[in-house]
Amino acid sequence: MDASEEVESYSSAAAEKHLDAIDDTFVEHLLRLIPTHRPPAGPLWALDVGTGPAQIPIKILGKVPRLQFIGLDRFPNMLTCARQNAERAGVSRRLALIRSDGQALPFSDSTFAIVICNSVLHHAREPQQLLREIFRVASPGGAVLVRDLRRPSRALLGWHLWRHGRRYRGPMRRLFSASVQAAYTTEELAGMLSAVGANGASLFRYRGAHIGIERAARSSAGLMHRSGG
Repeated sequence: MDASEEVESYSSAAAEKHLDAIDDTFVEHLLRLIPTHRPPAGPLWALDVGTGPAQIPIKILGKVPRLQFIGLDRFPNMLTCARQNAERAGVSRRLALIRSDGQALPFSDSTFAIVICNSVLHHAREPQQLLREIFRVASPGGAVLVRDLRRPSRALLGWHLWRHGRRYRGPMRRLFSASVQAAYTTEELAGMLSAVGANGASLFRYRGAHIGIERAARSSAGLMHRSGG
């Protein structure tokens, strides 16, 4: 599936309740990782690595005042879709969109108070390097949330695809199947996290279909943006 087909699949499926609800669970998870009762003064800077159509940062912007997002993606068609979605949602001034590769993020160390990455790890040429870059640009006390599909054992693959992909049709079903088979097992992701050595980060599993890495912000002070150019 090429980039234009993937844009069409995601943009059409994003309107469906099922995929929209999955995005909501990611947003809710992130909100649990950041202190919202006493937000620090001034803007907070957040990064979405592999933003796609930017549905998730748009949802987060609606819930966290003073947040400024940078959405990064390597596909121009995805960025065009994201820009249109941001304009429709009225958040285009708070969401900057950049074409870049997550393997070498164009930011200094400790730049962002929040870094998120959803369903991108299985697309990465070097997933361990992507994780290393995510934790490099996150501030030491900042929040990190990386979530991806989980690859089950070969014996359970057919059941897994039916159980978690039965609401998808057409190109989205094919994309889901290919993505699950390209994804990582819990043990493989644990090995990557151990190799990266991210302080304070831990593995999590969500409803059988997803696994990921989370790190809660240590305090409101940990959410301060560190300008790095």
